Amino acid sequence: MPSVAGSSPDIRARQIAAKLAEAFGQPVIVENRTGANGLIAAREAAKAPPDGHTLFLALINNALIDVISPDPCCRLGSELIPVSRFSMTPYLVLVNADVPAQTLQELVALARAKPDTVTLASHGPGSLPNLLGAWLKAEWGAHLLEVPYKGVNSEIPDLQSGQVMSAFIVPQVVLGPLKAGKLRALAVTARERLAILPDVPTTAEAGLPGLEAIVWNGIFVPAGTPASVVERLHRELVRAYNAPEVREQLRAGGSYAAADTPEEFAAFVRSEKEKWGRLSREAGIKAQ
Repeated sequence: MPSVAGSSPDIRARQIAAKLAEAFGQPVIVENRTGANGLIAAREAAKAPPDGHTLFLALINNALIDVISPDPCCRLGSELIPVSRFSMTPYLVLVNADVPAQTLQELVALARAKPDTVTLASHGPGSLPNLLGAWLKAEWGAHLLEVPYKGVNSEIPDLQSGQVMSAFIVPQVVLGPLKAGKLRALAVTARERLAILPDVPTTAEAGLPGLEAIVWNGIFVPAGTPASVVERLHRELVRAYNAPEVREQLRAGGSYAAADTPEEFAAFVRSEKEKWGRLSREAGIKAQ
């Protein structure tokens, strides 16, 4: 697991770990290996024996690393091979409740009028929030000042306190602060509104068509893992994804399970690398 305990990807991993433990009749332990935007965990997983006993819950950031600064130790689709995609979740465009912008267009206008004064939490060069910030600058002239954070969701306390003004965060981990009025959701980065937040417009409805992004994760195993092992892992993972309580937990957090085949997942990862690679090249983004 490349993110910290309690983060949204970690919650996802623990949702299915118990299901896998039951299916295989042995403990399944979630081991958090954070750092380097997911690269540390990927490296550890890739060098594990290819016997099906080590799984890697890759995040979209791992695919972005492959585009911007590929490391031959642990590329998705090469040193790590896909088993099945798990959850698909759009971002919310969030601001601290004290930020004067009441809409997404007002936030963009504020960032254009006062360049580099509106702060945006990111996870460093090449992370998805970094790319979305670059898109806002390139397409709308919104000069946001990025504040990098090491871990997924680690920016939430600072966003609530006003230390950082805006962020792209998945709904699951901010429903409480939203309800309490500490944060304001300006838009959802999807083509349709979320059932759990029906009053939050899509980015297109909010006046910024094209600002779409889905945060995804999925299981990979070390290259060389036998096809029969991958097949059994896929079967049990899909069963876990489709368990009624897991599906309900996903829905309640604004997500859904993709539960695709290894081949479908591989094609999806390739398309994501192409999409975000094109944006990173246009924006001149390079890993540091």
